[in-house]
Amino acid sequence: MKIRLILSALIFGTLNLCSFSTFASAPTTEEPLIPIATLDVPRYLGTWYEIAKFPNWFQRKCASDTRADYSLKPDGTLQVLNRCRQIDGEITEALGAARQIGDASSPKLKVRFAPAWLSFIPAVWGNYWVIDLDADYQLAAVSEPGREYLWILSRSPQPAPQAYAALLERLKNKGFDIRKLEITPHTP
Repeated sequence: MKIRLILSALIFGTLNLCSFSTFASAPTTEEPLIPIATLDVPRYLGTWYEIAKFPNWFQRKCASDTRADYSLKPDGTLQVLNRCRQIDGEITEALGAARQIGDASSPKLKVRFAPAWLSFIPAVWGNYWVIDLDADYQLAAVSEPGREYLWILSRSPQPAPQAYAALLERLKNKGFDIRKLEITPHTP
């Protein structure tokens, strides 16, 4: 894990990486994390607002209005555009790519924000597992096998309170310490 984070810091030290950057997997004593059964990628495309996250080093400058826009590229991979508002009010962006691991309905993806020419290096690809998703594709949770990272995403900046509370309960049942969640403010 430390080698992957150090490599990421060396490669991206001058970039302000927004959400979904390179993830590391840490050993865990909990039951293995199980993602959702299937993911319909075309339905998942579009804008997702970050509602809450586990604090992480690559989003340290993001203060509010964090969102991710997913679109399909001609080669079948996904383009990921993350943006957030920094403390000074400036908007910062990170452009990345994602690819499904497994078949066309797999909820396991790999994401990279490193330049394309570094794609051959496994350490620049991070796990992006959709671990919870409502039937209408309006509220989601994303993590990785070690549960070190967690993001709660919604199609709107203000998810329905009951749906959000139910999601938090499911995350607790999956072994996440939801007390670590940091709420992401969104400006109207």
